Amino acid sequence: MPLLTADQALVITKRLHAEVCGRRREAQRAEDYYRGKQSLKYASQKWRDFHGTRYAGFSDNWTAPVANTPNERLRIDGFRLDDDPELSDSEKGLWKDWQLNDMEAQSSQGWLAGIIAARSYVKVWGTPDNEPVATWERADQMTIAYDPERPSQALYELKTYVEDDTEYATLVTPEQVWKWERPHLPMTTGKDGPRSGDFFLPPGAMIELEREGWKPRDDPRDDTWPISNPLGVVSAVEMPNRPMLGGEPLSDIAGTMAMQDAINLLWAYLFSQADFAGMPARVVMGAEAPMMPVLDANGIQVGEKPMDMRRLAEDRILWLTGEKATIGQWESAKLDMFTGVIETAVTHVAAQTRTPPHYLVLGKGMVNVSADGMRAAETGLVKKVAEMQLFLTPPARGIFQRFALVRNQKALAEECRTGTVGWRDAENHSQAQRVDALQKLDAIGFPFAWVAEQYGLSPSDVARVLEMKKAELEDDPLVAVARQLPVQGAGTPPAPVIEE
Repeated sequence: MPLLTADQALVITKRLHAEVCGRRREAQRAEDYYRGKQSLKYASQKWRDFHGTRYAGFSDNWTAPVANTPNERLRIDGFRLDDDPELSDSEKGLWKDWQLNDMEAQSSQGWLAGIIAARSYVKVWGTPDNEPVATWERADQMTIAYDPERPSQALYELKTYVEDDTEYATLVTPEQVWKWERPHLPMTTGKDGPRSGDFFLPPGAMIELEREGWKPRDDPRDDTWPISNPLGVVSAVEMPNRPMLGGEPLSDIAGTMAMQDAINLLWAYLFSQADFAGMPARVVMGAEAPMMPVLDANGIQVGEKPMDMRRLAEDRILWLTGEKATIGQWESAKLDMFTGVIETAVTHVAAQTRTPPHYLVLGKGMVNVSADGMRAAETGLVKKVAEMQLFLTPPARGIFQRFALVRNQKALAEECRTGTVGWRDAENHSQAQRVDALQKLDAIGFPFAWVAEQYGLSPSDVARVLEMKKAELEDDPLVAVARQLPVQGAGTPPAPVIEE
């Protein structure tokens, strides 16, 4: 694609920056819900005014297990370029880059962020020594623009962030890297106008820069502006969560937040009921309203005034006036009606998000359930994780592709585009079940290396176990004796036959 001018790069930067900013509010709201930063909800303002401060800070957080459950089953254990059972040096190098960048931990954090905020990104760049550096990025700091005719083809990438009082933006195209900065607080017209420094800007570019406050970032590591992109592709890949055809990916907890609000509303009513009607209460009926004496400065009663009936209610006293005073009593409120509705709401959360019910309500409806029944209850989750693995495989290949591009291994990078990502089994097996199944596969002739992979070992661990197994056989005395025995074959005389 043709190189951009500074004016064109700035227009694209502004458009993608607006896209990132448009996501921030919803992404922050989703993250707050995940962290349990939800206030109790009330159906009316009067109810909130009366009860709002009683249980401030309480929330019944069901969004966290909804997000954590699939994330716990997402893990990459290896990457293969072809079907050769022997691990090649290239595959070992790619997996070493994955481990050196702590991608096991980064991927767990990144996929969780994507489950919450609908997407995350992985950016790969290189050190001066051509060592790959991979960082997982948030949806409220990065975006990628795609070719509308080839949706899989990334055209531009923007990373933006704020440090202290300065906002930074980096626009990456397959050929160029444009770095910008501006004060984080809005600038007044004509104040601290942008400077060009030692960079050459085409005519007209500075006018646009002055109007928006963006100016070229003077990075001491760069000798030109913009710098060239040695990768030939944008440096980041997008990790979408449940992408829609022609639409935006979806957050796993976006639909849960409304039900979370309803559950918190029920808890608010339950708490207020427990506080005011949880015990038997008595009421005075038919008596005159209680009066409070009015005293002068010397403490002498000079009159009286009615007591504040609202204050009496807060003090657990209810006074009803009338001609004939009587005393009545009502029983304590039944609170299980609220907990029953809350449990029903939680089961709705489980059904909507394909979260196994026993992950949300411990033991509810799962008493004396067989292993097969428990596995059936997790079928929805397993299918959901398998679908997530399907959509995350292409960008995972893109990470390894960029590892190779950083090292200037273009042929290897092309192979990575069709490599096989080794995902861990999404189904939850007990150790006994897994070992029993693998022993049966070994008994019918499956290779040991394949069985080790199904057990969950990475390709490097499988190679290591095979070497250990080989060394173990070489040290076996029975194997040593067997090697010393003559082997009948070509050039070996047949064993003599002894006749009686």
